[in-house]
Amino acid sequence: MSEALKMEIAEEDRLRADLYNFLGVLLAGPPDESLLMMTAGLSGDDSPLGKATSTLAKMAKLSKPQTVTREYNKLFIGLGRGELLPYASYYLTGFLNEKPLARLRDDMALRGLERSNTVFEPEDNIASLMEMMGAMIVGRFGREATLDQQKIFFNTHIAPWAAHFYSDLEGAKNSVFYASVATIGRTFMEIETEAFRMSAG
Repeated sequence: MSEALKMEIAEEDRLRADLYNFLGVLLAGPPDESLLMMTAGLSGDDSPLGKATSTLAKMAKLSKPQTVTREYNKLFIGLGRGELLPYASYYLTGFLNEKPLARLRDDMALRGLERSNTVFEPEDNIASLMEMMGAMIVGRFGREATLDQQKIFFNTHIAPWAAHFYSDLEGAKNSVFYASVATIGRTFMEIETEAFRMSAG
């Protein structure tokens, strides 16, 4: 992407994309030592999102990669299945690989997005959706999405279930480090929902 195109993206949108990507990375797999250290260095202000960020930074300082990996496995993998199933289809229909996944695949095809050959999970998992939203905002797979395009994607694929998932993750029996990740996710989803509600179009 050219410098001129990069400059067009407002700082606020770049920060939104960064937060979507950060959530996507943390939810795609347990953080290694360098990601934990980076997370421990974050700081927040007095806003709800800022306070959640400060709490996550404290948790990252206190956490060891092996402990967080065990927690991640209990939450999302488990014996047979984890404590939570982080998929849109499951949250919206009670089953995996249902209409929400088909609708997402159609949308992805229209935008020229496809699942990486190294990823075997259905595309409607929370980590992939966070990553897709972040990529659309900054145009990582082509031209950046307009606010209306972002709003349609968010309202179709993320808003109907993501805040509910993050609330479940906050209260999950095995959730310690990820409870703090979940608070950021839930708070961010509330902010995005309200911002899109107030935007024209």
